[in-house]
Amino acid sequence: MSTSKHRGAAAPQRLQALYRTMSLIRHVEMALTRLFANGEVPGFIHLSIGQEAVAAGVASALRPQDSLATTHRGHGHVLARGMDVNGFMKEIMGREGGLCKGRGGSMHVADLGLGILGANGIVGAGIPIALGSALAHQARKTGGVAVAFFGDGAMAEGVLHETLNMAALWKCPLLLVCENNGWSEFSPTARQFAARLEKLAAAFGVGYAGVDGNDVLAVADAAEQAGARLRAGNGPFVLECMTTRVRGHFEGDAQKYRDAGELEAVHAHDPLAAAGARLQAMGVDTAGIDQAVAAQVDAAVEAARADALPTLERAIQDVYTQTVQEVAQ
Repeated sequence: MSTSKHRGAAAPQRLQALYRTMSLIRHVEMALTRLFANGEVPGFIHLSIGQEAVAAGVASALRPQDSLATTHRGHGHVLARGMDVNGFMKEIMGREGGLCKGRGGSMHVADLGLGILGANGIVGAGIPIALGSALAHQARKTGGVAVAFFGDGAMAEGVLHETLNMAALWKCPLLLVCENNGWSEFSPTARQFAARLEKLAAAFGVGYAGVDGNDVLAVADAAEQAGARLRAGNGPFVLECMTTRVRGHFEGDAQKYRDAGELEAVHAHDPLAAAGARLQAMGVDTAGIDQAVAAQVDAAVEAARADALPTLERAIQDVYTQTVQEVAQ
């Protein structure tokens, strides 16, 4: 696994910004645990608590023209990209003022204005969408890159292998980010994927780096290096981030398939605690950051609660193309 030499000059300011992003993701998802338990969130949610460093680190290396496709566990990715917290919270709570008018919810939230092509409830399904976006960047000469986030559960999906092949053949500016938390739903990764991602990438001649996914500076550095390679036209790149899934596969999952010792140890790998300790050593107090973020999230929750629910008539709007006769009326 590669290590990263963190840039020293702007380290405090840079780490503060990364910490704030991680704190925002953590506070939003902790709020969602309460809202879900209270029945205020329709459908299922899949939380990324413990994996915040991957989202914050990768997003910090992106530029305005870049795009990304994410997964069912994608809250952190879209928030790190800069998605409006109020619009996000309204969307997750199924409100009219949500970014997708309450129709997408947790597993399909999107914001094309930020290049967020959407989350996806199908394992691995965002990977070919990101490939298409990378091809568009290449054809239009935007200078942008496309990012496909996926979990280790998608490593056995044929669409990943096909995407690696096509992206390598066409030298597409595609960054494939694997959040390897060791679990594919309820099964350890080793039980559902016989190979190693590094070797799979090598089979297609695709560059690869492995990084400690709980070290936000290491992830940010690796993502910047990968981005520079992509923008130089060197073809796709795979970034594997070894991280920790604290909550269950879905919210409410009792995780009886995990050893008690493993569950007790997950907090020792907390990326927020690690980054916070590093900032404290630099003389930076993180309490103010956390308080400001908590207030922002609380306000977003209250705004969502006050927002209207969509009507049944609105639910079918934008689903079917209007006929000429309907437009005339």
